[in-house]
Amino acid sequence: MPTCPSASAPFPAPPSRAAGGFTLIELMLAVAIVAILATIAVGSYSNAVARSRRAAVESYLQAIANRQEQLLLDARAYATSNTSPPLPAITDDVSGHYTVTVSADNSATPPSFLITATPVGRQATIDARCGRLTLDQAGVRTRSGTAALGDCW
Repeated sequence: MPTCPSASAPFPAPPSRAAGGFTLIELMLAVAIVAILATIAVGSYSNAVARSRRAAVESYLQAIANRQEQLLLDARAYATSNTSPPLPAITDDVSGHYTVTVSADNSATPPSFLITATPVGRQATIDARCGRLTLDQAGVRTRSGTAALGDCW
């Protein structure tokens, strides 16, 4: 005859969870955290690349300005375009991201020049706060964007 379990007998323990896996909630939480961190990292990386490209074009503008001053001392005139042979050739890290133009007025007293670097493509989108950078014969630096001049130059 079957016996009835006594009322004082404890209930069987629930099965213990195996320590070998993750629940779906834990996995989704980890994926969400990684996605947030990746979003922050990509934005920071894009800004760092834009700043490095801007630094490259600033260096190139300074090289052109230095060469212009040498030309003024040697030939008593500035080069009138960036295709003039004495000016430095545009570098690869600048050419795909900026359009650089040089204009000069040698009939003015004193002669003057203006070098302009206009961002193109993705650089124009990422670096819209600085925009177009210019440098003249007096060393005056300007930008067309809304950022502080010190942030752009």
